[in-house]
Amino acid sequence: MKIIAVTACPTGIAHTYMAAEALIKSAAKLELNIQVETQGAMGIENKLSYKDINHANIALIASDIDIEQIERFEQIKTLKVTIEEVLTNPETVLKNCLKHAQ
Repeated sequence: MKIIAVTACPTGIAHTYMAAEALIKSAAKLELNIQVETQGAMGIENKLSYKDINHANIALIASDIDIEQIERFEQIKTLKVTIEEVLTNPETVLKNCLKHAQ
């Protein structure tokens, strides 16, 4: 199972990166493959390529704002959650991704 994710918050500073880190750590604990793009104050970092997107089973959008270039994810199953959901329980969010991908 391959998950791709985008994290973004209104100010694009702390919570964007905290959510990305929480997803990466929880994915490792659950033995899931994840790639995370952040959209913060520095713009898009670790940008997911079309190849990354096409090889993923699901896209997780963890954001409290509209993300840039959302059209990249139109052809893939997508789960949208808030940054708070990721920060409070990233494992549950990832388990929901697994359910949603099937």
